[in-house]
Amino acid sequence: MNEKQRLEGQNVKTVQPSDLNKKEKDFSKYFETVYTPPSLKDAKKRGKEDISYQKDFSIPEALMGLGKGKKFYIRTYGCQMNEHDTEVMAGIFLSLGYEPTDSVDTANVILLNTCAIRENAENKVFGELGHLKALKMEKPDLLLGVCGCMSQEESVVNKILKTYHHVDMIFGTHNIHRLPHILQEAYMSKEMVVEVWSKEGDVIENLPKVRRGNIKAWVNIMYGCDKFCTYCIVPYTRGKERSRLPEDIIQEVRHLAAQGYQEITLLGQNVNAYGKDFTDRTYRLGDLMDEIHKIDIPRIRFTTSHPRDFDDHLIEVLAKGGNLVDHIHLPVQSGSTDVLKIMARKYTREEYLELVRKIKKAIPDVSLTTDIIVGYPNETEEQFEETLSLYREVGYQSAYTFIYSPREGTPAAKMKDNVPLKVKKERLQRLNALVNELSAEAMKEYKGKTVKVLVEGESKNNPDVLAGYTEKSKLVNFIGPKTAIGKIVDVKITETKTWSLNGEMVNNLEIAEVN
Repeated sequence: MNEKQRLEGQNVKTVQPSDLNKKEKDFSKYFETVYTPPSLKDAKKRGKEDISYQKDFSIPEALMGLGKGKKFYIRTYGCQMNEHDTEVMAGIFLSLGYEPTDSVDTANVILLNTCAIRENAENKVFGELGHLKALKMEKPDLLLGVCGCMSQEESVVNKILKTYHHVDMIFGTHNIHRLPHILQEAYMSKEMVVEVWSKEGDVIENLPKVRRGNIKAWVNIMYGCDKFCTYCIVPYTRGKERSRLPEDIIQEVRHLAAQGYQEITLLGQNVNAYGKDFTDRTYRLGDLMDEIHKIDIPRIRFTTSHPRDFDDHLIEVLAKGGNLVDHIHLPVQSGSTDVLKIMARKYTREEYLELVRKIKKAIPDVSLTTDIIVGYPNETEEQFEETLSLYREVGYQSAYTFIYSPREGTPAAKMKDNVPLKVKKERLQRLNALVNELSAEAMKEYKGKTVKVLVEGESKNNPDVLAGYTEKSKLVNFIGPKTAIGKIVDVKITETKTWSLNGEMVNNLEIAEVN
C-alpha cells in the first residue's frame, strides 16, 4: 500500500486556502479527500505575497448555538503567543454557545494547543494523547483536537495519522478563525478532519477573546518570523512576518485601557520586526510604542525581540520612560561569534554588546534578561566560556536557559553534533549557577527600598500572602488586603531571595480607604 492509499484509507480530509471562496459561508464542499502535509520546503521559498486584512470576522448564523449544552477544555503548551491563541479559541467557543470546563472528564471538546520549539514539549503532547485514548473510548462523542505549532509540522501530522487514530481534528496556526467550520465538519463526519495550511494566514481582526483575568493583557501586534535561525522551527510553524495595522492595535489598547487593565504586553515571534512588511508606510515598533505611550495604561511591555531589529529609534522611545517599563528581554542565545554564525543569528558578540551599551546609556537603570542555548552542535568548551563571560559582562538579571534540542526540518538537525549529552548537562548546570548568582546579587540591591508592585492575586504557596510584579518583572510577596488585587501599590522590601522579594505594604491604609 502506498502513502496515498494509506491516507485515503484513513478517511482524512483537508482544505487548503487556495480552495476557499472567502465570501461563502459553507466551506464543506471544498474539502479534499487526500491529505497534503504542510511543507517546510515551501516555507523556505515563500515570497512576499500580499497579506489580506479582514475586519469582519463573525460566526455564521447557521453555526450559532453549535455548542449549546456542551463544554470545552483547552490545554495550552508553550509561549505567550500560544496562550493568546487559546484566549481567541476560548472566545470562539463561547460565541458558539459552549461553556468552559477545567476538567477533561466533563468536556465535550478537548483541544491541545501545542508547542514545537523543543522535543520535550512535543513528547508531553504525545503522552497526553495516549492518556486521552481511554477517555475517548468511554465517550465516543467526545471531540479531540490537536492545534498549534506541532500541527504545522508534517512529521507530527503523519505520526498522528499513523498512531493516534482517536484524534478527530488537526488544524494549524494560520486558520484558528476557521474553528467553527472545523467543529461543524467534525460533528457531521466520522472521518478525521485535518485542516493545515502551508500558506500563511491572513490578518483577521475582531476575533472574540476570553482574556485571563482583568489586570494584565496580551496584545498580538504581528505574526510569524523571517529570521530562519538554523535551530528554530518557528518560521515554519508560524509563517512569515506579517504585521497588524497600527490603527487596529491602538484601538485594542485603548479598549483595554477603558476596561481598567493595568499592564499590556505587545506580542510577536520577532516583535521588533513590526512594520518591516508594510509597503504603504514607514512605521516601526518605535512609532507604535510612541503612540501607545500616550494611552492611559500604567505599564507597557513587549516580547520577544531580536537584536538585529532593535533600532536606535526604539531605544530613543523607550528612554522616555513613563508607562514604558525599563525591562527588556533581549535573547542572545550564545556569547560566541562563531556559534552565533552557525546559528544564523546575523550579529556578532561585539555587535550585541554594542547594542547593550546603547540601551544602557539611554536607559541607565534598565533590567536585561535573555535566552541562552547550550550544547549547540559542536560547541567547544572555549565557546561556552565565551557565553559565561558575556553573561557577566552584560549583567543580566535572569535568563531562560536550554540544552539544544534538534527540530526535524531545521538546518541544525542535519549538523554533526559531537558534544556528549553529559557535557551539555554539565554546561547547563554551570550556566544556571551563574544565572542564580547574578540574580541573587541583583535582588540584594532591593533590600530596604520601596517598589511599586502590580498585585496579581494570592501567592501560590500561601493564600494569606499577596503576590505581584515590579516594572522590572521581580516577583514580590507581601501581606496586604485582598482589595489591593488589581492595583499598583508601594511595598518596602524586607527580605531578598534568589528569585523573589518579600516586603511590607506601605500604602495599606490608603487602599483600605479607597475601597
